[in-house]
Amino acid sequence: MLFRESETIELKETVTDEIKKEIIAFANCDGGKLYIGVEDDGTVIGVNDPDGASLQISNMVRDAIKPDVTMFLHYKTMEEDGKEIVAVDIQRGTDRPYYLAKKGMRPEGVYVRQGYSSVPATDAAIRRMIKETDGDRFEAMRCLNQELTFEVAGKEFELRNVEFGPQQMRTLKLVDHENLYSNLGLLLSDQCVHTIKAAVFQGTDQMVFRDRREFGGSLLRQMNEVYDFIDFRNQTRATIEKLLRIDVRDYPETAVREALLNLLVHRDYSFSASALISIYTDRIEFVSIGGLMPGIDLEDIMVGISVCRNQDLANVFYRLRLIEAYGTGMRKIMRAYEGMEEKPVIETTKNAFKIILPNRNAKYEKGTEPAFSAEPLENVPVVAPPGDREEKVLEYARTHGAVTRNDVIGLLEVSASTAARVLKKLVKSNLLRQNGKARSTNYTIVK
Repeated sequence: MLFRESETIELKETVTDEIKKEIIAFANCDGGKLYIGVEDDGTVIGVNDPDGASLQISNMVRDAIKPDVTMFLHYKTMEEDGKEIVAVDIQRGTDRPYYLAKKGMRPEGVYVRQGYSSVPATDAAIRRMIKETDGDRFEAMRCLNQELTFEVAGKEFELRNVEFGPQQMRTLKLVDHENLYSNLGLLLSDQCVHTIKAAVFQGTDQMVFRDRREFGGSLLRQMNEVYDFIDFRNQTRATIEKLLRIDVRDYPETAVREALLNLLVHRDYSFSASALISIYTDRIEFVSIGGLMPGIDLEDIMVGISVCRNQDLANVFYRLRLIEAYGTGMRKIMRAYEGMEEKPVIETTKNAFKIILPNRNAKYEKGTEPAFSAEPLENVPVVAPPGDREEKVLEYARTHGAVTRNDVIGLLEVSASTAARVLKKLVKSNLLRQNGKARSTNYTIVK
């Protein structure tokens, strides 16, 4: 038999670490054969212990290559020119890309066959293999980064009394059957690369910036921080009708919440561009990357029909009790504006989905209507009276004698910044008194 290297044949004198790269390259491409005991020029030198060489290769492959590729390797001892050699037949794998466990799913760990050589794969080639293997659904694909942490996600799950261990991560599809992180795992991890850009503008156009932020990290972190960013700017306007004081926030909290969750859950994360939130004097715009799913139009969305782009991500949010059944979000947004002249507007393009929430108090700022039905209220404080959240905090302080920020976080199931803002509002309204500083700070009822 004449031995000659080619795109599908590799010759090795002995078993070395380089063999791992050759096996990975063949498994990632169209398969090939590896002959041990043959020099590069085709000269047969043989192997002293063919069975030992086969076992050595088998152990090397099992320990050093991920995912498991052993089922695609077949070993055979051959006799050529009176000498024994080992032939390893490598088939094209079904869980591509295969990579060196120590290097990860990066170019330095993933190899492909190029001519007569095995070379590092490009990022584009790696993504293409993942797509071919896992399909088109972004969240289900294996993540390129396998060094993920879940500090924020772990705290959020704990806050909502939901288990978040290895078994739960597998059930929720953050990891696959090979214990490799999926892109869903990436989205919930502290290393999430997708961001939300939020901006506050002066007036009704984008001529003058008042503030701008970019939020990164776990989607759960982005959710809390972006909501706080909006909530801080969601002002309350007080009016008096006879003896009744009525407080109206610029934007219904339910509408803001549902619009934000829609942006997070239904976004097309295969695009790297950031989602956008723009706050103007008269409206808030939520722009999510990715248009409507095929076969669905805007009328379907408005009547409650929903085809979820990220089913596994939606399931995580459902487990955390952040969303209810699919298709209810738009109806909640519209219901929050019942009785209002201006209604939310939904706009779609091929690659974008926009929700526009009108500012319910914008007409007063424009001076088109009187702010109050009675005389100006010079003595009415700027700070609104306690709402449902504030009343819960006050009741807790009455019952327990005092309340801390951590108490508020657990009581209201909110972030630390939101808890601090609620307490600050109650102090400013002279309903709570702040005692102590730093970690020893607590709040008591003003008598």
